[in-house]
Amino acid sequence: MNRDLATASDSVLVLAVGRWDQDALGELYRRHGGAVFGLAKRVLRDRALAEEIVQEVFLRLWDSPDRFDPERGSLRAYLLAQTHSRSIDVIRSDTARRRREEKDHRRQPEERPDIEHEVWDLVVGEHVKDALGALPDGEREAIQLAYFGGHSYREVAVLLDTPEGTVKSRIRSGLQHLREHLVTAGVGEPWQ
Repeated sequence: MNRDLATASDSVLVLAVGRWDQDALGELYRRHGGAVFGLAKRVLRDRALAEEIVQEVFLRLWDSPDRFDPERGSLRAYLLAQTHSRSIDVIRSDTARRRREEKDHRRQPEERPDIEHEVWDLVVGEHVKDALGALPDGEREAIQLAYFGGHSYREVAVLLDTPEGTVKSRIRSGLQHLREHLVTAGVGEPWQ
């Protein structure tokens, strides 16, 4: 750390920041960063948001050091005023966003359960379960692994230790039997 920076006044450091002196900004952060963070955290009650505010406040100082007027008060007071103002802006913005979301939510029609469809799905599910139970073991295992287990033909063949062509035939045959069972039960449409 440059010894001159450690003993320089805040006003001198702000002038150095105006000349893009990163070490001067670092010294100002060392002096005032804790107070800025403390205020932001106290207002926002959120560590991550407070850290963002600290970054914004010091970035503003870096971008526009001429906004600080030493005749109007200390640099710390200036930074804390910036911090408080920006923290309140974040709270207002968040509150407004929540109100908009609540208003939008109230505008949307409430979804009502469609009992008829739910009952139909249960009936179809029971028929599918019965139809699967009626299949020969090889067809049922292949279909369960492929459709309910999400496995490819090749993976099913490996899992069942069966040739891939046989697995494809079993699945094809099993699906045909399922279709016939569901059509007979009145829950499936004949394919054309």
